[in-house]
Amino acid sequence: MGIEVFSGKRVLITGHTGFKGTWLTAWLHSVGAKICGISKDIPTSPSMFEILNLEKDIEHHLFDICESKRLNEVVRTFNPDFIFHLAAQALVSVSYEDPIDTIKTNVVGTASILQCLTEFQGNCTAIIITSDKCYENVEWEWGYKETDRLGGKDIYSGSKGAAEIILHAYIESFLKNKTNIKIASARAGNVIGGGDWAKDRIVPDCIKSWLNNVPVTIRCPDATRPWQHVLEPLSGYLALAIALSEDTQSPSKLNHQAFNFGPRNEQNKTVLELISELANRWGIEDQSDAFSIVDRTPFHEAGLLKLNCDKAMFHLSWQPNLEYEECIDFVSDWYVEHYQKESNMRDFTLLQIMRYQEYANKRAIAWAQK
Repeated sequence: MGIEVFSGKRVLITGHTGFKGTWLTAWLHSVGAKICGISKDIPTSPSMFEILNLEKDIEHHLFDICESKRLNEVVRTFNPDFIFHLAAQALVSVSYEDPIDTIKTNVVGTASILQCLTEFQGNCTAIIITSDKCYENVEWEWGYKETDRLGGKDIYSGSKGAAEIILHAYIESFLKNKTNIKIASARAGNVIGGGDWAKDRIVPDCIKSWLNNVPVTIRCPDATRPWQHVLEPLSGYLALAIALSEDTQSPSKLNHQAFNFGPRNEQNKTVLELISELANRWGIEDQSDAFSIVDRTPFHEAGLLKLNCDKAMFHLSWQPNLEYEECIDFVSDWYVEHYQKESNMRDFTLLQIMRYQEYANKRAIAWAQK
């Protein structure tokens, strides 16, 4: 079964107004899913969620997922077939500014969703999204496997490791024998794409600077990241949800498991390489007009972090879809259409989703097959 399995299904998305959440909401709505979204607020201005005017198409809630009574009421009333838990404080820099809120959102918020599931009576497949930063990063050249040690040198990373530990504890304590709930975690990171305006993220920082005709300042030009378009991990989350919902094996190879979703190895590029590519497509000819390098890094950042995705490839037949150049084109085209051409961005976003699905279909990727 392909992604059409979500047509007519009730899908609850936490963090639906965020960058990833908006793309996921738009994608699932486009295939006919009935969506309920829960978010604390509209996290950025501009906001992709507002630009696409998605509120009118879904059941839209704004409240903190740590409000357990209200969360439980919404979940019980909506009666979801699927849950995608994306709600999070997602920025390393903000975790230094407000560690308590980061821990509350990422750890207690995750526990709130899990507690709801312990009380939920319907059949539901839940995907708990954490991060590649849940791993204890020793900056080795090999990709981290799902069995590698969890941890983190900063509050954000620690909170994501803690969310995975809390998930495991809830499974062992409450969900292990609850046959109506299927649940797994998904780990990805460093997504880029159109519609991102979060602070201290490289693509939004570039666009904001270039709109004002000033170079973007970068702290770690040689830091290597596994850059991937936002649709790549989302396709992984969807593939995992499809496979998990249809899984009848006993013992299951999917239920209560963790899965990594990352790009091909050749997409591990430096910050400087990424900015240079984006600048070329924005129309900046002189690289000195594109960026300037500052010496001071105000907080710890990983120099190298990548994932081993063999488990997802083997059990889900999932694989990355876009080549690096295609990824850069998708990102650049979205912002060019929005700022330079003033296009209808809802239509253009759906066009990119359709194009992404067409690429996956031509490449015979499992989730794209009907």
